[in-house]
Amino acid sequence: MNAGRLRRVANPPNPWERTRVEWLGPAPELAVEVSEEHPRSMLSRNDSPDIPFRYSVNAYRGCQHACAYCYARPTHERLGFGAGTDFDTRIVVKRDAPEVLRAEFAKRSWRREVVAISGNTDPYQPLEASYELTRGLLQACLDFRTPVAVITKAALVRRDLDLLTRLAEGPGAVVHVSIPFRDPDLARALEPGAPTPAKRFETMAALSEAGVPTGLSLSPLIPGLDEGAIPELVERAAAAGAGDVFATLLRLPGSVEAVFFERLTAALPGRAKAVRSALEELRAGQLQESRFGNRMAGLGPRWQALEDLLKISARRHGLGLGEASRPRLPDAPPPPTQIQAGLFDDLS
Repeated sequence: MNAGRLRRVANPPNPWERTRVEWLGPAPELAVEVSEEHPRSMLSRNDSPDIPFRYSVNAYRGCQHACAYCYARPTHERLGFGAGTDFDTRIVVKRDAPEVLRAEFAKRSWRREVVAISGNTDPYQPLEASYELTRGLLQACLDFRTPVAVITKAALVRRDLDLLTRLAEGPGAVVHVSIPFRDPDLARALEPGAPTPAKRFETMAALSEAGVPTGLSLSPLIPGLDEGAIPELVERAAAAGAGDVFATLLRLPGSVEAVFFERLTAALPGRAKAVRSALEELRAGQLQESRFGNRMAGLGPRWQALEDLLKISARRHGLGLGEASRPRLPDAPPPPTQIQAGLFDDLS
């Protein structure tokens, strides 16, 4: 597809007029342009070793959180946009995403596997407050008894506690909150549109208190920047009720390398060279390579030290590691006719 197939929205809904600002994070410094598209399908099948799930859904292209390191940036180039500022401000909304997902779930071939929301851009970026597409996706998963794994930086996920708690009690649900930095100034420099680390830990605690299994994503780990934060972040996550933690090493596919180092140099000019050197050491010069995935044995003593630090910190605070965080699957999925007949049954 290309940008010519998108419909520009002249006056997109303003999320700051409807939802408390502290749930959305800081307002964007640049004007946001919104386009809408009508997807033919929503379920994306993943085969990357970086990703521990098979299916994901993404209701948005581009992300207002504007994280400098986001591996999804090159996907914007397929629309004829840029991977830099365009990714942060030219957002594409899949307006009928929940309806399309329901149609896919209704197929006899659907086996109710875990669906990640999302595997690309943040499902709770500010526009979600107005469009409510992620909420619609969660409702579809609940109605079709499909387990979900959510990953987000946003406090807006708390709006959907009613659905997430029912999913957790029924087919299964887990929410990972992404917090790669402890320093709020560092986070603001590299994740300018996302809530502060403190607000994310508050969100984790609220989810956990409501009975939704939660975890910490320390992704991406950026060597030479904030490696020493691992024990503190794990401790704070445990205090907020997290049950597990995982981390992936930064990779910079395609245009992401240029975007990341440009923004890192602008924010922290004295650190960019050290980060590049450390990353090249760990990734054997392959900054864009994804083949290492989460199993990074053989990357040398520096990675081994980081891995050991994470394991020791997790063990000290009783947190699990890695794929143990997947929500449980139903033992024996009923035929599709039974699923549809019971769409509105109480799952508790």
